[in-house]
Amino acid sequence: MTALAQSIARAFAANSLRSSIARHALLFLLAVLFVAALRASYGLDLSAGFF
Repeated sequence: MTALAQSIARAFAANSLRSSIARHALLFLLAVLFVAALRASYGLDLSAGFF
């Protein structure tokens, strides 16, 4: 997770308002995708024996 956060921080300049908005939008989109993946996998057997 740290590597992902550092790569996002390097991709956008720290002092630009536009890049700050873009960074927050990207983080929000990633959070939405993460929650969608969790909801999609709810109830599935994802144990080691499944694979």
